[in-house]
Amino acid sequence: MSGKLHHHRGQWSLVCEDDWKTPLTSSLFFVGVLLGSFVSGQLSDRFGRKSILFATMAVQTGFSFLQIFSINWEMFTVLFVIVGMGQISNYVVAFILGTEILGKSVRIIFSTLGVCTFFAVGYMLLPLFAYFIRDWRMLLLALTVPGVLCLPLWWFIPESPRWLLSQRRFSEAESIIQKAAKMNKIAAPRVIFDPMELQELKLPGQQKVLILDLFRTRNIATITIMSLLLWMLTSVGYFALSLNAPNLHGDAYLNCFLSALIEVPAYITAWLLLRRLPRRYIIAGVLFLGGGVLLLIQFVPADYNFLSIGLVMLGKFGITSAFSMLYVFTAELYPTPVRNMAVGVTSMASRVGSIIAPYFVYLGAYNRVLPYIVMGSLTVFIGIITLFFPESFGMTLPETLEQMQKVKGFIIKDAHEQPNEEVQG
Repeated sequence: MSGKLHHHRGQWSLVCEDDWKTPLTSSLFFVGVLLGSFVSGQLSDRFGRKSILFATMAVQTGFSFLQIFSINWEMFTVLFVIVGMGQISNYVVAFILGTEILGKSVRIIFSTLGVCTFFAVGYMLLPLFAYFIRDWRMLLLALTVPGVLCLPLWWFIPESPRWLLSQRRFSEAESIIQKAAKMNKIAAPRVIFDPMELQELKLPGQQKVLILDLFRTRNIATITIMSLLLWMLTSVGYFALSLNAPNLHGDAYLNCFLSALIEVPAYITAWLLLRRLPRRYIIAGVLFLGGGVLLLIQFVPADYNFLSIGLVMLGKFGITSAFSMLYVFTAELYPTPVRNMAVGVTSMASRVGSIIAPYFVYLGAYNRVLPYIVMGSLTVFIGIITLFFPESFGMTLPETLEQMQKVKGFIIKDAHEQPNEEVQG
């Protein structure tokens, strides 16, 4: 994305007196992403995961294509905001759909390795395309065309049975599960959902879920506020490091490529750690690594470029693996009725982080190491906060708000709690 902006600097003279437009364009793209993540969770809860996934893919591809015909910076930026809305919506919805369809072992592979590694591959292709296609309009066309290739997937991707259940559309959910059983060569029971039992079940789809539910008791509110902070500051670090890649010494295309490449081992590490270890400690650990390394950059002599680039990449490695673990962590902490809402709201906080990230990069104009000192300190700070979360590793996914665990480290009494409830600490 920063590559795109560097291409336009020449054409719309985004230099010197207009240099404020560069971080602003990036920020406005992320404003679109913020709006998209705000809407996508609610739309997919109402109209279904699958239809919203494909609708937002169409928005992203269509408006990217329109950007090619931009006549000025303003038009390009407005379209960029809409592309941002479409892009994040299909990312979040695809993530939730995958989580709901797949079984537990595959779910973790999908949410860390699957979603993220393919993201990194796309990100690596960007500087590669940009290196060979120097005209930005052609570059944009080359990046838009693959979106059309997703159309045939409509016939292969099923709707989420969990969502259908929450809408009381039992027969549709049943036929999807029967089909899946046949594909996996498993004999499914003839009647999966007994209508009598289902009448007794009060399904979560009947309750209206409001954002306020994430703040209903003091304990849940504390977890939510800590989650918002965690997502926001991890996101600042991640996007500021990504956008800052062209400003590092050496070849901008190569640095951008390396910045994307380092994400693959980061995601694999995240996946390996998530399989075996308690969430709080591994997320805090990689954040301490990432933040600590960024704080070291200020001590590297200016002529040791390769060393500072190495440290930046190591910092990116730590922050990226933390970022990819947040989805799983948040989804495990919150119960089914508000899980979608929780992932939506926390990823909104991360969008706020990404909106301010370009200005962290901008600090580098005053002092080369200033962005790294600020990002390093914030990353270490958020690592400390992570240690106060409840642990979700090896726990069953909560189904109701009452089943949510307690915050670690300090005891919180809620007014309407039963006196015999034990506080886990």
